Amino acid sequence: MTQEQITMKDMQEKVDAFIGQFEEGYFSPLAMLARMTEETGELAREINHYYGEKPKKESEEHKSLDKEMGDLLFVLICFANSLDIDLEEAFRIVMDKFETRDQDRWTKKENDK
Repeated sequence: MTQEQITMKDMQEKVDAFIGQFEEGYFSPLAMLARMTEETGELAREINHYYGEKPKKESEEHKSLDKEMGDLLFVLICFANSLDIDLEEAFRIVMDKFETRDQDRWTKKENDK
């Protein structure tokens, strides 16, 4: 069973509908940045447990990397929505930058022929 493809616009609209049902609405930009930093820290902690030198304590809850990345994505979408930023357009802008300015920055793989 395949899941329906969801665009970034769809994600932004879904998050906006969810947040829109609450009187509080979106947090302020500074609070949103703090939340994003918190979620990034949680992701970093999990990465350190999986790939670093700091194993989890027996008492610590197992958290998956996809859940932590999902939390970070949700906060990023909230942040973008609160500032009326179209993440699809932001993605196009950044990819254009990488594909032009940074196209020769790293060593490209040789084609397998």
